Amino acid sequence: MRLFLALVPPPELRGRLGELAEIAHARCGGRRMPDESLHLTLAFLGEVAEAQASELAEWVQGMTIEPGEWRLDRWGGFRRPGIVWVGGRERSPTLAHLQGRLWGSLESLGLGTRPTRFIPHVTLLRRASVVDLEHFPSIDLLWSYNQLELIQSSVDERGARYRTMAASQG
Repeated sequence: MRLFLALVPPPELRGRLGELAEIAHARCGGRRMPDESLHLTLAFLGEVAEAQASELAEWVQGMTIEPGEWRLDRWGGFRRPGIVWVGGRERSPTLAHLQGRLWGSLESLGLGTRPTRFIPHVTLLRRASVVDLEHFPSIDLLWSYNQLELIQSSVDERGARYRTMAASQG
């Protein structure tokens, strides 16, 4: 099964991110991410065997993460895959530390490969026809987080569907 570790925004912030996804979709086309799918990926693990996924779920449930905040104040994009996202202008040391801590543990468990770069972002659109963000409205959202989720991703003709398998103590 395909798994990743992520922070999931609280409902009010998720709704606001959904509004931003609507703005981006109207200007760029592509496939809008459903509100219930919006998240910040900290570690993409790829295919994981069911037995190892169960162990990983127990590990996540026993984990406590330090509460933090992340300011989302920047539109961004990855042109080649047509991704439009929101993230932060400033590097977040708290997020970078959490992501590094997770990968340190995951590597010791023999899971996945640490990425060479970490660009914290929330994907709003995939396969955008245009990734021109010059005249988008300014944003300034604060995301307070204290819980990590282990999420299973399954893909079908409608796109990716996510299911939370486990959550850290929060």
